[in-house]
Amino acid sequence: MHIETLKVFCDLAELRSFSKTAEKHLLSQSAISQQLAQLELEHKCQLVNRKKRPIELTPHGHILYQGAKEVLERYEKLKSQLSSARSKGEERINVASIFSIGMHALPRYVKWFMVEYPNVNMHVEYASADKIYEMVLAGDVDIGLVAVPRHDKRLNVYEFKDERLVFVCNPQHPLSHEPEIDIHQIMYERFIAFDKEVPTRIWIDQILHRYNVDLQVAMEFDNVETVKRAVEIGSGVSILPEISLEQEVATGTLRAIPFSNDNFSRPTGIIVRADKPLSRASKYFIDLLTSGDKKFV
Repeated sequence: MHIETLKVFCDLAELRSFSKTAEKHLLSQSAISQQLAQLELEHKCQLVNRKKRPIELTPHGHILYQGAKEVLERYEKLKSQLSSARSKGEERINVASIFSIGMHALPRYVKWFMVEYPNVNMHVEYASADKIYEMVLAGDVDIGLVAVPRHDKRLNVYEFKDERLVFVCNPQHPLSHEPEIDIHQIMYERFIAFDKEVPTRIWIDQILHRYNVDLQVAMEFDNVETVKRAVEIGSGVSILPEISLEQEVATGTLRAIPFSNDNFSRPTGIIVRADKPLSRASKYFIDLLTSGDKKFV
């Protein structure tokens, strides 16, 4: 029985869909069905009730699912232990961050970390929030940085920074010279938003809902840099973390204006798999992140 087949079966049990499982593993639905049939043939029992919509596990399927999860968790722990033994002191920390945090908040912490641990190889990559959760849970990265972190019993979640949210427009916009903006004023503007599944979009939508603000969403993008470019060329206005606008505000290509209603902000967080053993350097980096600017005083 192959590990990858167990992973496919567990995802099928959790997603309850052949098409979604196939999409996650970049396989055809036929390939997923064949792997399931192979498992059922090997164990001489039916594992999935295909007549149900969405599909359901049979009693035998539940037994295999629980056992497979334990095997996969032990396998990931074993990979981590082998990786640590193989490195023989040449330590590597893998960090995954959403683009806005990785580009604008993270670099100063990485520089400070390298002063204390110059021989540790830190690899930072950018990914969507969903991908970061997936990589952390799979053990592919040690530390993840996300906005509006969600809690999961498989994860340890630490607070990072609360990032102030501001109104953003280009310098030619009629509101660009206002010292403050009432949040209700953006109801009449073309709004450049994050994609609906992006956690920051969900967070901003909740703020707008509290103030009974209905937006005219003109465009939707999955990252802060593309949103900024759309605002720069006058396609609309937006609400973004102030820290992500420092360069554009300094060069005069964007205006960042606070809201008069409240000091709106989005939480960001650090996620680590709960059962993953962390090196001393990894623990130091997490402590550095959670201590905020105190380390830089």
